[in-house]
Amino acid sequence: MKNIFLILSIIGVGYAQHTIPFASRNNTIELAVANSSKINAENITVEVINTPQWMSFTNSKLQIQNLKSNESSTARFTFTVNKSAPVNKPQILNFTISSPTGEQWTKEITIQVSAPEKFELYQNYPNPFNPSTTIEYALPRSGNVVLKVYDAIGKEVLTLVNEAQEAGYYSTKFDASKLSSGMYIYKLTSDKFNEVKKMSLIK
Repeated sequence: MKNIFLILSIIGVGYAQHTIPFASRNNTIELAVANSSKINAENITVEVINTPQWMSFTNSKLQIQNLKSNESSTARFTFTVNKSAPVNKPQILNFTISSPTGEQWTKEITIQVSAPEKFELYQNYPNPFNPSTTIEYALPRSGNVVLKVYDAIGKEVLTLVNEAQEAGYYSTKFDASKLSSGMYIYKLTSDKFNEVKKMSLIK
């Protein structure tokens, strides 16, 4: 088998810069595999390799059973991007196409994940908790971020975050091992955004 070549097109992944929506599902990459040789090709494997942990493919390896001379076939990959993906930073995806006889070709594409569309403060987990819990939030743009914990009567207990942060997703731990059981409030402030949520410590 000679001159199998890869033609790449991207469908369903955003704009011309191949931008993937933040924390999105059912994104699709389509690879058109064309056989330019004069003989038929069989059992062609198309695979995405070395994927980042924040990217999950429904099926990372596909097989084309029969690819006739001067014809093409489409390999469609569907994937999910989770909240931990770095935003606004180019990432390279590597695809390989290989034959049963050991011939192999590679193709790289560059993608990037867009920033969250809005500020968001997530419910802590676990909740209720003992003695620690995780607090997550998303930032659509860079700025100074303050995350504080208060007790039930509004007294400040702890400042978890007070620093400039870039757009993206963040996660921080709250250790309440020295505190008594009860309801606590955590508040996120950034730019003109303010939001509070409740959590329960049960010992």
